[in-house]
Amino acid sequence: MEPRSSGLQRLVREVAKFGTVGVAGIFVNLGVFNLVRHVSDLPVVRASIIATVVAIAFNYVGFRYWTYRDRDKNGRTKELTLFLLFSAIGLVIENGVLYAATYGFGWDSPLQSNVFKFVGIGVATLFRFWSYRTWVFRVQPTQEAESILVAESKRPHSEPEPKSQRVP
Repeated sequence: MEPRSSGLQRLVREVAKFGTVGVAGIFVNLGVFNLVRHVSDLPVVRASIIATVVAIAFNYVGFRYWTYRDRDKNGRTKELTLFLLFSAIGLVIENGVLYAATYGFGWDSPLQSNVFKFVGIGVATLFRFWSYRTWVFRVQPTQEAESILVAESKRPHSEPEPKSQRVP
């Protein structure tokens, strides 16, 4: 079995990489959202959906080729299909928050739209992290076995090695 600290360190690295791509994706999402709102007359949620789709494409590239580059690369069609499915659910979560704020409470100033867009991204990110790591970018069985072997080799042996006898 793998020591806790090694598994925890791997999870911390994964969260850090996921977060780095995610923060960049937030800038892409909010940038496109505000650009579309500024240059068009599209309703706020439609502008947000366009921005979310652009950010999803950006994030896929970051996740596949950086965050999860060491994960199973077999079945890219299945991977992309699952990524798009879970991203679509995240899109509904993210834009559902914005929709509720805009049309449910009438909070539709540019500042309010950005705040609730950001809140929606945050809620959807929790779902996306769980779903991407669980279903989309899965650990390869051989990779998992190798990490266990490496961890085992670093553990001290429970029995001391026999001391060699000195010959005079």
